[in-house]
Amino acid sequence: MRGREKLLSHPHPELGPPRNLVEGGLRITPLGGLGEIGRNMTVFEFGGKLLIVDCGVLFPEEEQPGVDLILPDFSSIRDRLDDVVGVILTHGHEDHIGAVPFLLREKDDIPLIGSKLTLALIEAKLQEHRIRPYALEVKEGDRERIGPFDCEFVAVNHSIPDALAVAIRTPAGMVVVTGDFKMDQLPLDGRLTDLPTFARLGEEGIDLLLADSTNAEVPGFVPPERDISQVLRQTFAKAEKRIIVASFASHVHRIQQVLDAAHERGRKVAFVGRSMVRNMGIARDLGYLKVPGGLVVDVKVLDDLPDEKVVLVCTGSQGEPMAALSRMANRDHQIRIVEGDTVVLASSLIPGNENAVYRVINGLTRWGANVVHKGNAKVHVSGHASAGELLYFYNICKPRNLMPIHGEWRHLRANAELGQLTGIPKERTVIAEDGVAVDLVKGVAKIAGKVQAGYVYVDGLSVGDITESSLKDRRILGEEGIVSVFVVVDSTTGKLVGGPNIHARGSGIEDEAFAAVIPKIEEGLSRSASDGVMETRQIQQLIRRSVGKWVSDTYRRRPMILPVVVEV
Repeated sequence: MRGREKLLSHPHPELGPPRNLVEGGLRITPLGGLGEIGRNMTVFEFGGKLLIVDCGVLFPEEEQPGVDLILPDFSSIRDRLDDVVGVILTHGHEDHIGAVPFLLREKDDIPLIGSKLTLALIEAKLQEHRIRPYALEVKEGDRERIGPFDCEFVAVNHSIPDALAVAIRTPAGMVVVTGDFKMDQLPLDGRLTDLPTFARLGEEGIDLLLADSTNAEVPGFVPPERDISQVLRQTFAKAEKRIIVASFASHVHRIQQVLDAAHERGRKVAFVGRSMVRNMGIARDLGYLKVPGGLVVDVKVLDDLPDEKVVLVCTGSQGEPMAALSRMANRDHQIRIVEGDTVVLASSLIPGNENAVYRVINGLTRWGANVVHKGNAKVHVSGHASAGELLYFYNICKPRNLMPIHGEWRHLRANAELGQLTGIPKERTVIAEDGVAVDLVKGVAKIAGKVQAGYVYVDGLSVGDITESSLKDRRILGEEGIVSVFVVVDSTTGKLVGGPNIHARGSGIEDEAFAAVIPKIEEGLSRSASDGVMETRQIQQLIRRSVGKWVSDTYRRRPMILPVVVEV
């Protein structure tokens, strides 16, 4: 096979802003989800109107300390929110709905379109933000006119019920967005990916297919979700004390299997964590989660039950620091892990979370827990189509143009190659990245330019105030520590009249050691005063250079140097 670089068209870093969309053309601009796992959001433009598909979050990695969530950048559409005719939500996972509250803070009457469960999950989240959205509930087979966009909704199987793909028809052509999907032929809820409808759309003519790339590197087909049931039953049968299962708070199918296994063993189940309690309550009320009477109890009741009759279901399968499981591993939770407990991590590892997850596994093991995870038992199957399923899918859909979405660069490229193998021309395969606009004009999809699509960080109540420079400072503080230098200078002469007083935190350097650098600071300040340098900023720079060079030469470290200059 020829090299991938020769097979694919891709954007270049020098791309400028896209020109005005030609009349009758359709513009597709991903603002998240390309080159990353999460933050999925794509904007469609036709006839002066905008349609958004998904609006999700990305979860921070270790090099983003203090960040709670990462949002798509709305700046390219902020001045055009009145043109947005709706937000279609393909399913209820956080990486597809988590940023909706932040978008609706900017304009709270943008209509939301989605399935019953998806809308129920986002509406519960919006209540916390005191936003009451306008919502249009749809189901597979429905066809709705949303502004100039004619949208048909198609059932797809995923790791959450009620997932939908959407076919978007405009005079420029038909675009199909798969959302996240797989082809489980034995789904727990009997809801198959609707291949006959996709075949019908293919016969009608799919001008551009936006296809999930997450598992494009994985050969073959994803095993059925029900395969996990037997492993869970065996794990529950062997467990001598409590069983703690960690899963995504929206993985209804997985939780259903946990409930079934617990019921068979005569155990009671308690949900731990606000999002888990909320989401499972919604799923049960809407009939997506079948709960036998008396099986689920409040966590407060567990103290009255013997350990061998207890199952806890919590969040934290990705090693999130504030999630219940991580806090249990760190002995920072009311539930204390003891010798003989069994912990099941019933999910995959999201790329980038490996270290955090293994820290949690080691912490749980330290306290005597038997930890069952994907590495030593089949307790997870993916919710995304593997290479074999994607090939099958492309042969059914026969798209004229292909644009891989939802994945890191390696996933996007692998997915594009799969499309090439099924006969999609190389010049009709478009690999884009966040912010790259792709225009569909006269049946051909081409890159048209690039808009701003950076990370927007959420830190507590702060949204967008944290910059890359701020994160760099945080990383320096975390890795190298801080050295503060306090001096008092005469405002008239610039001469030193007090200090320097030097204190270090987190640098591993004792305060007394800085006695060696004080003469260098005094000498530098004396020289600067003689030269007439009296501006505070210049004095701070002189101190920063003197102390920084001494620390680097002496300790090979680069802490943050914080000079404080007081003029008298």
